[in-house]
Amino acid sequence: MTRRPTHLCLSLFCLALLAACKPQASADAAAAVDPDTSATRTASPAASIAAVADQLNPLPSPRDEIKAAMDAFLAVRSFHATMEMAGSAMPDGMTTEMDFVAPDRYRIRMPMGTQVIIGDTMHMNVQGRTMKMPMPKGTLGQWRDPGKLAENQATMTVDAQGRETIDGVSARKYLVHNTRPQPTDVTMWIGDDDLPLQIRHSSHVQGKTVDATIRYSRYDDPAITIDPP
Repeated sequence: MTRRPTHLCLSLFCLALLAACKPQASADAAAAVDPDTSATRTASPAASIAAVADQLNPLPSPRDEIKAAMDAFLAVRSFHATMEMAGSAMPDGMTTEMDFVAPDRYRIRMPMGTQVIIGDTMHMNVQGRTMKMPMPKGTLGQWRDPGKLAENQATMTVDAQGRETIDGVSARKYLVHNTRPQPTDVTMWIGDDDLPLQIRHSSHVQGKTVDATIRYSRYDDPAITIDPP
């Protein structure tokens, strides 16, 4: 509920007080001549004041709420994420666990092994030996900006879709539609702390679909640490 400024409430009180002080005969005569007009005149000041107050204190739009959630997400120092992938490109599915520590440390656990990325270098364990490999820039962007929301803020549209429960936590649900580089839909569940709890989106790889669901937890948990192997 939007809070009205104190001076507006005082104005409404004064209007009501002045109306009560008018001579009864005059009020009765006005009502007899045109009761509909009299009622309209009585309600009009309050409606006008409410409209002005809404303009001065607008409620955030769904698009504003998504932007606030992404800003809060990019500001956290650490988190844990679980990504489940399925679709025609991955008929058997795959689950990936990841830890993040700002500004650029990742630990990714996949069925084929664990990878540690620090900056632009990947440390990978192969047959008991640790190997270093350079990482192309932007490779891990899906973890920090799912659906490329940041780069599409100027053109994205957002629809609020009520509330749902994710892992026992109440969340606001949104459908985010992007038009660049190609039309995509991203569904987001945002907690009351403005941080994402779950993100779901689809993409295409060589003509086949990949459906990804990412769940986030353990925001700013100091117990999450990532060191070179």
